[in-house]
Parts: sequence; C-alpha cells; structure tokens
Amino acid sequence: MKLQLKKRRLIPVALAILVLVIGSGVAYAYWTAGGTGGGNAKAADSVSNVTVNQTTVLTAMFPGDVAQTISGNFTNTNAAPTYVTTVTASIASVTKAGGAVAGVCDSTDFTLGTPVVTVAALIPVGSPETTVTWTGPTLHFNNKDANQDQCKGATVALTYTIS
Repeated sequence: MKLQLKKRRLIPVALAILVLVIGSGVAYAYWTAGGTGGGNAKAADSVSNVTVNQTTVLTAMFPGDVAQTISGNFTNTNAAPTYVTTVTASIASVTKAGGAVAGVCDSTDFTLGTPVVTVAALIPVGSPETTVTWTGPTLHFNNKDANQDQCKGATVALTYTIS
C-alpha cells in the first residue's frame, strides 16, 4: 500500500512537471519567434491647402527708387493647423502697360531682395489667418542708366511658394 500511495502522488507531480516544461517551451517559442512585416502610409500634403497672401500694397516705382518691403499672411483651409517653414518670393512676370513705348521691360529691370523668409510657425485654420504673418522680401526698380520709359506703368507679378 505504501508503494501505491507513492505512485498516486507521483502521477500528479509528473503531470505538473510535464505541463510546466511544455508550457515554458511554448512561451519561449512565442517570445523568440522571428518574422518580418511591412506596411505603407501616406502623409497628406497639407501645405498645398495653405495660401500665401500679400498684404502690402506697393507704391509706384521709378528707376533707382528705394526697395519696398513686402509682407503678408496666410489662408489655411485644412481641417487642422499646418506648419510652414519658409515663404519664397519670385518674379513670375513683368507685363508692360498698354501704350508703353517700344522696348523690353522684364524681370531684369527689377531686383527681388531677400526672396526666402523663415516663418517656422504653425498656421492656424482660418481665412485669412492673421496671427501668423511674414515679412522680408523687397522689390526694387533697377536704374540701368538708360531710358527705361518702356517700363512706365508695368505690372510686376510675384509668386509665393511655401515649404
């Protein structure tokens, strides 16, 4: 009877040990299993929904006049605020006035100074949003030491890009 009693105690102990060994092997395999995976996500180009507004109205210029500073703000039509790093100004075109004298009037008659301005700000949603502004580019009518009557009344169109 003593031997039978020991066998009855041994079986549950052996089963418990077996469960522990198997369970630890499964746990080890679970935590050390390798593999690879992949996925894709695309960030929205929210800067494309931000418009740069020029708020400065430049006065009529003449050759050799002082440079005029250009300023502005933004319109953000995104659903959330959008970060703008810089505003870059460029001369898009120069259009002669109707009836201007013959000759060429183009972007070489003007100088755009400080075309890249750091904004480094989060633009709140709004139209126009006036809490964040930009300033710095300048426009100057060059004095070419020649008759520039062909530029009288010309319109200089500026383009702004943001990043």
